[in-house]
Amino acid sequence: MLPATFKLCAAISHQHLRNVTGLRRKAAVAISQELSKLSCHSPGPGTWINQVRRRSSLLSSRLEEKPFSEMEMSYIKQGEEALQKSLSILEDQDGWKTETMVRNGDKVLSKVLPDVGKVFRLEVVVDQPLDAVYSELVDNMEQMGDWNPNVKEVKILQRIGKDTVITHEKAAAAPGNIVGPRDFVSVRCSRRRGSTCVLAGMATQHRAMPQQDGFVRAENGPTCMVLRPLPGSPSQTKLTWLLSIDLKGWLPKSIIHQVLSQTQMDFANHLRQRLAQAGTC
Repeated sequence: MLPATFKLCAAISHQHLRNVTGLRRKAAVAISQELSKLSCHSPGPGTWINQVRRRSSLLSSRLEEKPFSEMEMSYIKQGEEALQKSLSILEDQDGWKTETMVRNGDKVLSKVLPDVGKVFRLEVVVDQPLDAVYSELVDNMEQMGDWNPNVKEVKILQRIGKDTVITHEKAAAAPGNIVGPRDFVSVRCSRRRGSTCVLAGMATQHRAMPQQDGFVRAENGPTCMVLRPLPGSPSQTKLTWLLSIDLKGWLPKSIIHQVLSQTQMDFANHLRQRLAQAGTC
């Protein structure tokens, strides 16, 4: 899945931009301007969000890696915007309602946003250190279908630099075929800032993956997962998952909301089992 800084433009000096030529310079300026506009509308950040948003030389380091094409820069920008929008949603603590809560503390909350619709927020604590959770969700993302029954396949279509990937995901049909097979094409970015990791993503298009027979092309986003060590217990990880999906098709909203909420709860349980098995190998 997929974190970056918001005030990206602050990390790029005037002198550095003067040294960037052609398309790369135009792309850097465009992204800086767009992200600057977006950040002006964001409310004051909380402690950990502020940590993620602090100044970074992210874009300048990318430009030094290799000259990105216009399309690649577009995907990078999409990933940055997905991260910013997701953190802005999580940052606003008002209006969240509890959908599900179980004895171990796992809970799913939801709220309705005017421009997005209903979004869901999973909050769980995993008895594994952050690095183990991050590795499973990012480094081993293509193996998710091996341990999560709700996922049929995750395939990386393209890598862009160190932090951005384009993926194609096939979701398994819900029990009883209440919701038929869906697939997604997503841009994902992953960032680590201090003790916080953010994995963000949103729907995109890619020429290597047109719509597939037998699947309804659904759309993610913006979505993100935030990983932080549990305060006072570095061997445990607090995981927050913001889920926003348009499943498309003719489905009653009540059924969609029930499926999404249960999907998040199931994910937490399957992730725990996977990490426990990996730890015994």
